[in-house]
Amino acid sequence: MEKEFDVQEYMTKGVERVVADAIRSTLKNPKESGFMLRFAGASTLASAKRRKAEKNGEHIPPFLIASITSRCNLHCAGCYSRCNHATVDSEPVRQLTDEDWFRVFDEAEDLGISFILLAGGEPMLRRDVIEAAGKKKNILFPIFTNGTFMDDRYFELFDSCRNLIPIMSIEGKKDVTDARRGEGIYARLIQNMDEIKKRDLIFGASVTVTTKNVREVTSEDFLNELASRGCKAVIYVEFVPVTDESKELAPGEEEREYLKKEIARLREEKPEMVYISFPGDEKGSGGCVAAGRGFFHINSHGGAEPCPFSPYSDVNIKNTSLREAMHSPLFMALQSGDLLKDDHEGGCVLYEKRELVEKLMHEKIGA
Repeated sequence: MEKEFDVQEYMTKGVERVVADAIRSTLKNPKESGFMLRFAGASTLASAKRRKAEKNGEHIPPFLIASITSRCNLHCAGCYSRCNHATVDSEPVRQLTDEDWFRVFDEAEDLGISFILLAGGEPMLRRDVIEAAGKKKNILFPIFTNGTFMDDRYFELFDSCRNLIPIMSIEGKKDVTDARRGEGIYARLIQNMDEIKKRDLIFGASVTVTTKNVREVTSEDFLNELASRGCKAVIYVEFVPVTDESKELAPGEEEREYLKKEIARLREEKPEMVYISFPGDEKGSGGCVAAGRGFFHINSHGGAEPCPFSPYSDVNIKNTSLREAMHSPLFMALQSGDLLKDDHEGGCVLYEKRELVEKLMHEKIGA
C-alpha cells in the first residue's frame, strides 16, 4: 500500500534545508551567520508549534506571501500582476496600514510561520511596513524588490535588522533584464549589489524562468557573477502566461525537469548560495502547496488568497484573525479536493484552472 503523502513533513524538511543552506552560505560573514544560527533556533521552535497543531488536527503552513502594496513604478513586459490589475501606478485607497500588517506578523509568529515573503507592487514603497517587519526577529522576511528604491536608509535598516533580506529581480544578463524591466535597471541592480557587498550585508536574486532564459539563468557565468557580488540566494519563479501570445514562454515538462536537475546539482556544487524553485517540483510535493498547504497570500487590501496567481478570496484579515483566514471555506475546499493535484501545462495550476477556482469560491460563499 502506497504511503500517504505528508505535506507537513515535506514542508518542514524544506524549511530545515533552506535554513541549513543559509547557515552554510554565510559562514564567512560572522554577523550574518550569527543571526542565521539564532534564527535556526527560532525556526526549530516554530516547526514544533506547527507539528503540535498538526497532531491536534490543524495544519499551519511555514510560509506566507504578503503583498504589502499595489503600487509599482515599473511596467515590466508580461507582468502578471499588472495584467490582473493587482498592480497599479498610484496607491489605491483601503490598503492595509502598517499597524494592520504588524498584527498579521504578530499572529504569524504565534502560529509558527517562519518565513513571510514581502511582495507588491514594489514593497520598498512601504518603508513603514518593512520597518515593522524588522522588529519580528523570529521571522525571516525576503523582500522581493525591483531594486529602484534602495537608498542609504534601507541599507542601514538591513544592517540593523538581519531578518530583512532584499531579493532583487533580475532576468539574466543586461540585455534580457533591461528588455523586460526597462533601460538602466540592470546597471542599478549591479550598483545595489556592490553597495550591499561593501557594507558586508547579504541579498538574494529572484529570476523569472522562461523557455528562453532557463539555461542562461542556471549557467556558470550568470551564477558566478551573482556569487562574486555577494548573492546568497537565488529564487527561480516559473513564468505564468497572461496572454495566448506568451504561452510559449511558460516552462513545460522539459524545462521544469531541467531546472529541477540543475538546482539539485547547484546545491551540491555551489553551497555558497541557497537555491529555491517556485512552484518547484509539484509532483514531489504531492501537488501545488498553495491555499495554505505550504503557503498562502494576503493581498494589499487584506484579502486572503490561495496564491498571488490565484486572486480569489472569501475572507479578509481586516475582519478576522490570520488563523481563521487560513481555514477559509475556499482554502479548505481546495485542500480537500483534487484541483491542487491536477496535471497542468506549466507555471501555476490554479491560474491555469482559474475558472474552476472562481466557481468553487462562489459555491462556498453561497453555501
